[in-house]
Amino acid sequence: MTQSVNIKRLATGDDGFDESLQKLLAWETVSDSRVEQVVDEILSAIRQRGDAALLEYTNRFDRRAATAISELEMTQQDFLRALDAISDGEREALQLAADRIRCYHEHQRQDSWNYREDDGTLLGQQVTPLDRVGIYVPGGKASYPSSVLMNAMPAKVAGVSEIIMVVPAPDGELNPLVLAAAAIAGVDRVFTVGGAQAVAALAYGTESVPKVDKIVGPGNIYVATAKRAVFGAVGLDMVAGPSEILVVCDGETDPDWIAMDLFSQAEHDEDAQAILVSPDSAFLDRVKNSIEQLLPTMERAGMIRAALENRSALIAVRDMDEALELINRIAPEHLELSVAEPEALLPRIRHAGAIFMGRYTAEALGDYCAGPNHVLPTSMTARFSSPLGVYDFQKRSSIIMCSAEAASRLGKTASTLARGESLTAHARSAEYRIQD
Repeated sequence: MTQSVNIKRLATGDDGFDESLQKLLAWETVSDSRVEQVVDEILSAIRQRGDAALLEYTNRFDRRAATAISELEMTQQDFLRALDAISDGEREALQLAADRIRCYHEHQRQDSWNYREDDGTLLGQQVTPLDRVGIYVPGGKASYPSSVLMNAMPAKVAGVSEIIMVVPAPDGELNPLVLAAAAIAGVDRVFTVGGAQAVAALAYGTESVPKVDKIVGPGNIYVATAKRAVFGAVGLDMVAGPSEILVVCDGETDPDWIAMDLFSQAEHDEDAQAILVSPDSAFLDRVKNSIEQLLPTMERAGMIRAALENRSALIAVRDMDEALELINRIAPEHLELSVAEPEALLPRIRHAGAIFMGRYTAEALGDYCAGPNHVLPTSMTARFSSPLGVYDFQKRSSIIMCSAEAASRLGKTASTLARGESLTAHARSAEYRIQD
């Protein structure tokens, strides 16, 4: 006999729907003052004592017994040994995923450009890669080679000179798939350190860990809190919340497929969010039944159940127009359009991290090997943020070179505006170049 799953059931026509949806979506990524205090202490210690503090925290939190940071750094030989240690099938899968991710991101590369005006003035933009970036990869018994590929490949395509990877190895355990992915992705150095101490080492630099220009990659609440705290000293990709999926279905997809798609995000952690929206109320019932039938077969059944009961919902809408309104209101990290004609809906979707179109496009394909990046904005930040990409590893410098004629002509305009702002030095600097 299956056990009922107490997933919320909402309908847009119900009284109090807006309030219920707002509560469902509410999430503060970093809100624990105790966590913030711990992180602040760690950041301060790394800044003041460098390698010594990094070694102490790593030995304490990851149960290591290292006497020097050099013992925590993996060598290129370690990468190659890991690549040899995995199975042929795993190696082929990693290589195929890497090739597809590289191909997709090569379309994002931006080139420098400029143009000349009639008077000889040159204007443009110079696009250059960051010098050094750090990628954070969750570690231990868990294996996230996909995180390595998704964070490192766009950096390589952008032309970043050096990629430093940090990955915790509790009790000295590190899945060889992670190192194998680092070898395939072209990571330069790997330190088996994690947590807020790893973020601090990348942000500020230590005697052994070089300071980076940007930190990317997911982590727990301590990592997220540390990333937020070091912003400014270093660039960030984002401070991500729990994983999310919003599935919009017309009621014609196999309900088992939809249930498993919801599970695919719910198995990340208890705070993950899985929402199904449909104009077919009877279909929501069928998916609920599939959830209860399939849940006992899942390895992470307890975690999935918690996520489904904590922050997930089955929502009935009047029609697809109302479904589209909900999409743009929720601004989901992952959006599945499990409908007959998904391309017809696409122009009306303004806010979503990644859009998976059609009944056959499972979100899981995007997590691993479709090609687009799986590092996506969460917690409604898709309203103003984009997936991680090559553009996150490039910066742009404006180019301005005036001819004498242009300097004289533009100088008059600049002088007028500068004096209007009472900035006399600005005005006189421009006026020196005026020829008449």
